[in-house]
Amino acid sequence: MEANFRWVLVTAMAPIAWGTTYFVTHQSLPPDYPLYGAAIRALPAGLLLLLLSRRRPHGSWWWRSLVLGTLNMSAFFALIYLAAQLLPTSVASTIMATSPVVMMLLAWSLLSERPRIPHLAGAGIGIAGVCLMLFTGAAAVDPLGVLASVAAMVMSSFGYVLAKRWNTGVDALASTSWQLIAGGLVLLPFAVALEGSPPALDGLAILGFGYVTVVATALAFAAWFTGLRHLPAGTVGLVGLLNPVAGVLLGTAIAGEALTARQFCGLALVLLGVLLGQPVVARLTASLRNRPGPALTLAPAPALTPTLAPAPAGDARVAEASC
Repeated sequence: MEANFRWVLVTAMAPIAWGTTYFVTHQSLPPDYPLYGAAIRALPAGLLLLLLSRRRPHGSWWWRSLVLGTLNMSAFFALIYLAAQLLPTSVASTIMATSPVVMMLLAWSLLSERPRIPHLAGAGIGIAGVCLMLFTGAAAVDPLGVLASVAAMVMSSFGYVLAKRWNTGVDALASTSWQLIAGGLVLLPFAVALEGSPPALDGLAILGFGYVTVVATALAFAAWFTGLRHLPAGTVGLVGLLNPVAGVLLGTAIAGEALTARQFCGLALVLLGVLLGQPVVARLTASLRNRPGPALTLAPAPALTPTLAPAPAGDARVAEASC
């Protein structure tokens, strides 16, 4: 149980770091260069992890890295940026919050990890908590933004489950570096063709990219894929619900405002959903379901001893007369 809890804490580093990316991106990174921004984010992070792991791809990992890098990094980063430009944060985050359910279904078909009742309950409660935290009123919804957000969610969920299936026997740090490098290399030609010259970076942008590259990409994705190796996909997906929680807490802290009662209730529901997805809860539920009921024991019947009922007085007289 202690080992599982440790891996949950490691995995939680990823969504918490990702939750801070929104603020850093809006405050310090150039707004009109999504492809260059994603490439600058992915490539240095991958090279940093490659320097630490000191392992190059081999065999099938050359094409696997390209597939996973496209699903989890390049296409995902570009679609997320497009969704952020077209949708309110509440709508985009709520769509992404459905990722645990999609991951569970994909893990069921690809990894034979059957969804457990606590995981499904946790996903439902967590999604309700995200809605409660983020939806504050009517918001315009762009169909193209919804399509981009759904595509990003499905592609990343499929990529994460696929990485879990393929990562057996390969160091998680090395495979993460290969994915990031492949994703960055896929993005570069599109960035040059569609965005022209790279953006000019001032000191604030360099600091922002430094944080996003090292913390929100290299460290976060290494922690995420390490968690996928040691935990069920459903558990990891539910831990990902901490992403909007981190964003809300950071936003309220920067604005100097306290959480509203509605946000506090949503936060509590998200944490409850994450808790229900932990392996210890699943084991406890299974043990309670499989526990046998109390055995029924029958007390031994009392021994029957013959008793002679006293004869009536008249019968006694008849007996005496016959003697």
